[in-house]
Amino acid sequence: MRLFSLVSLLAAGTLLAQVPDHYYRTFSHTNPVFLKIKPGQVVVTKTIDSGGQDFQSKQVSEGSNPLTGPFFVEGAVEGDAILVRLRHVRLNRNWGSTGYRLGLFSVTPEYIETTYPNHYKADVIRKGRDNVLPWDIDLKRNTVKLREPVSGKIKLEFPARPMLGCIGVAAPGDFSPTSGPAGSYGGNLDYNEVAEGATVILPVYHPGALLFMGDGHALMADGEPTGTGVETSMDVEFSVEVKKKAQVTGPRLETADELISVGAQPEFASSLDRALQMATTDMVRWLVNDYQLEPWAAHQLIGAVGKYDVVTVAGTMALRVPKKYLVK
Repeated sequence: MRLFSLVSLLAAGTLLAQVPDHYYRTFSHTNPVFLKIKPGQVVVTKTIDSGGQDFQSKQVSEGSNPLTGPFFVEGAVEGDAILVRLRHVRLNRNWGSTGYRLGLFSVTPEYIETTYPNHYKADVIRKGRDNVLPWDIDLKRNTVKLREPVSGKIKLEFPARPMLGCIGVAAPGDFSPTSGPAGSYGGNLDYNEVAEGATVILPVYHPGALLFMGDGHALMADGEPTGTGVETSMDVEFSVEVKKKAQVTGPRLETADELISVGAQPEFASSLDRALQMATTDMVRWLVNDYQLEPWAAHQLIGAVGKYDVVTVAGTMALRVPKKYLVK
């Protein structure tokens, strides 16, 4: 285990983890463990933004979604699942950033020829970048506001909704994906439901699961159409439970009101209809295996009240089913 600055609160089984001195950019089982945790223990940590800046705006890592972790969950083995309860996902910095325009994957080909150039001002947020816009985050009011440019027509200020873009376990086998794509292990899901109060369910492929998280956003639209959210750092408090022999093959979420299956795949690997099929198939299995629905009843429930989310316009879909229709 790496030696990190660490403070343990033994009372009430709570573990307070300070900021690590190193961040990884792969969901790999070869990355040295940051912290070993027991199921049910509460962990308090921080994530840095996608460009490598922390809550004090210091550059502490290279960019490309640096990850906090991995957290080794005692008792988790291949074939199990871990349930990551996001107790708090809170803003801890007064600024964020977004891309300057919609990604070309979000608009029609004919529009690409007429869109404005992807150049705003050099070095506004990061040295050498001219396509990133600054946003002000009001921590007291929990709002985000575009600092510049200023529209003459609308006020670009919105309620913040903090969420984690990256959450996942070490990928199966010797696969070491970067923190850019998504997959069965989770990864860069960029799903705005990965927020405070949600439980993220992930399959385990290696001893300890090796949980990573990062890429916080103060706000992000469905589909991530600009290729970014309001990128920022985050305070995170979570606990983990282990479900033995869970029959989970990809990421799931559970909120107070919904079950959510995520059809996660690398961006541009396949069309969104494939991701929709993945999410729907997983939801049927979930309803049949865990809630003992007849297969035909699961199909009809999804057909009547299921709701689909475009998680990322370039690859991932999710299916939500209200829990109120299920027997506990």
